[in-house]
Amino acid sequence: MQSTSRNANLALPFIGWLVLFAAWAGLSWPLVTGLTLIGVVIAAVHHAETVAHRVGEPFGTLILAVAVTIIEVGLIVSLMLANREAALTLTRDTVFAAGMIILNLLLGLCLIAAAKHQREARFTRTGATAALSTLATLMILTLVLPNFTTTVMGPVYSRPQLAFVAAFSLLLYLTFVFVQTVGNRDYFLPKGGLQAEPEAHAAPPSPAQTWLSLGALLVSLGAVVLMAKTLSPTLEAAVTQADLPRAVVGVAIAAIVLLPEGVAAVRAALSNRLQTSLNLALGSALATIGLTIPAVTITSFFLGLPLALGLDPKGIVLLALTLFVSALSLARGRTTVLHGAVHVVIFGAYLLTTIVP
Repeated sequence: MQSTSRNANLALPFIGWLVLFAAWAGLSWPLVTGLTLIGVVIAAVHHAETVAHRVGEPFGTLILAVAVTIIEVGLIVSLMLANREAALTLTRDTVFAAGMIILNLLLGLCLIAAAKHQREARFTRTGATAALSTLATLMILTLVLPNFTTTVMGPVYSRPQLAFVAAFSLLLYLTFVFVQTVGNRDYFLPKGGLQAEPEAHAAPPSPAQTWLSLGALLVSLGAVVLMAKTLSPTLEAAVTQADLPRAVVGVAIAAIVLLPEGVAAVRAALSNRLQTSLNLALGSALATIGLTIPAVTITSFFLGLPLALGLDPKGIVLLALTLFVSALSLARGRTTVLHGAVHVVIFGAYLLTTIVP
């Protein structure tokens, strides 16, 4: 089974390029391209995880985060260039969608999955609350504060303000990575008998496997960015034809990017490794904002693309509710199935009000 999965992950990037060549030759099938894109994203994250495992911490975490960020930025920039009118709010919609998916849907599913092993699922409170406080700061500075600045009328930052927020988003994320992997690594490790999980101490891949995964990762990233560019007109047309809000595009991008790590997080919770599950979920959210915002900011400066980050009042209410409930869920280091159910309901409200404003 593992050999089949490994072969599929090696083949998918090259299948992606074949689909691209077919599209450039005039043989374009949007459904096939979309399904292949999802497969290549999953393969890219798998290869990034392989390289990260071999390199070790703290550089392994950065490799994985950078790979996922390249995928997300590639998708965002491709769609921004395809439709400059929609470019204004695409980054905001994608980052907000990623935050809501992780902090509500993914966190809720992980808590529900962990509850099947014990009535109160336990984890290291210090690490979870540190990640959440960092994430809350990033989300408020990025998505709420632009509505209240006066140098340029919101929801837009002035160029100096945007540069400041982008720089300090990156700095906060790098500080968190240092604390997680070097400074206070024990805050993010499972306690007691769960530390002896075989998967936590799996042997690193061989040098040959690592180099093969690195090459496949580069091939995957190139295919993802170019397939996103190929699909962007079809996606925009589908959203317009269905008379859906443009924010749906941001939800789709976030869902594609977060799919691999989301599956891994839920699988870890089902295996009674809630600490690992939370590390994956909260780490993904931090990377999404801490790396995507600086990357998209630099791109917007160079290409002259507009960037509006401030949420509307409905979004601010949902974000405030999400952060408040997340703080309550993670405050004691113990959660129940009820905590997970509450998060899933909040995500349902977010999805409903996005599709039917």
